[in-house]
Amino acid sequence: MSLRERLALGEDAQPAPSAPAMADGAYQELKKSMHQMILERIDLERLKRLTPEQFKHELALLVARIVDDERIVLNQGERHKLVLDIQNEMLGFGPLEPLLADPGVSDILVNTHAQVYVERTGRLELTGITFHDNTHLMKIIEKIVSRVGRRVDESSPMVDARLPDGSRVNAIIPPLAVDGPILSIRRFSAQPLSMEKLLEFKSMTPPMAEVLKALGQARLNVLISGGTGSGKTTLLNVLSGFIPAAERIVTIEDAAELQLRQPHIVRLETRLPNVEGKGEVTQRALVRNALRMRPDRIILGEVRGAEAIDMLQAMNTGHEGSFATIHANSPRDALARLESMVGMAGANLTPRTARQQICSAITVVMQLSRLTDGARKLVSLQEVTGMEGDTVAMHEIFHFEQTGVDAQGRVQGHYYATGVRPRFADRLRMFGVPVPDSLFDPGRVYE
Repeated sequence: MSLRERLALGEDAQPAPSAPAMADGAYQELKKSMHQMILERIDLERLKRLTPEQFKHELALLVARIVDDERIVLNQGERHKLVLDIQNEMLGFGPLEPLLADPGVSDILVNTHAQVYVERTGRLELTGITFHDNTHLMKIIEKIVSRVGRRVDESSPMVDARLPDGSRVNAIIPPLAVDGPILSIRRFSAQPLSMEKLLEFKSMTPPMAEVLKALGQARLNVLISGGTGSGKTTLLNVLSGFIPAAERIVTIEDAAELQLRQPHIVRLETRLPNVEGKGEVTQRALVRNALRMRPDRIILGEVRGAEAIDMLQAMNTGHEGSFATIHANSPRDALARLESMVGMAGANLTPRTARQQICSAITVVMQLSRLTDGARKLVSLQEVTGMEGDTVAMHEIFHFEQTGVDAQGRVQGHYYATGVRPRFADRLRMFGVPVPDSLFDPGRVYE
């Protein structure tokens, strides 16, 4: 059956917004067939020597020639869209390209080939974008993960990767994903959010921002806690921006996504085992190696296992001013999780000794939360002050209190200082970044 005859099968279908003069099913069939025909005709070796602009021009000519040869009726808009879609298939990530180009999209969630959701301003919405089939989706997933030297197949059906812009990618495929491949992309903007933007979004208050800036400059160890999508990496980027440019920074991540702007940065990334189960490099191994690289600061993208003990030892042995993130629902839960991770390292420390290690290493714990309306806020900033018996003592410095929800579903509440003057204020003064006591006045309330 010819391409023209196959397209005729979809003539009675309802027009779709993506192709006004052609049924959506027919358009998808056209794009798939055209893509295959172009692959058969094009010189792939010559393609490698062309710039994207030259390739797009050559592709437009080739599409026009095939459309004329097959006598396919397309208007100018459909021809342009067809060229763009096929270009995305060959040079980019297919149907995902329009979403990746949209700065308003913060998450892309692909639930098999037939369903693609996006998150905008904290709310999920279904798009009209689909893939041809699960095989098509698998090709896009394989293209993404292969670019960072990773693989996904039946023997390794889960993978973490990243896009060229640093966006975080997770894919899980059958047999673990029952209905078909699942792809999740956490977007990162080309320009990381600044402190000014966080203040504009009311993610924190001016006094909190001033304290964060001083913490970054005064080489205090900070643990950023929060749930999935609460903004931990965003805050880590902002906090790291206050590190002086003269310092050497080593970052350690499962998938490199931090967007630091300092001139002296060394970025390290873990490696999964190969097909034979060999060659794995864990975060713990990278932390140990980083200690031999003469770092001024060590930034651990997320602490989630045995590397916790090496991180604490580094913080306790001269590598001050190190930062890390952790998944937890409260600052105290974050320290409890850190204690359990120390146990995973097999160090045979008693609980009290582990807690002493933690309270000696960590000075400040920041708790982020994603509220019901999608807003992300720094809801608590607490100082670790030492041990009281067998318990780690903590004092809350700043707090966000939710008071309700308005008619539009937006969370209502206010920030305030608890009135506790932190002990680290003296250290800030020693480093030449003093903060006025008025910042901790409990009478100052911010909506």
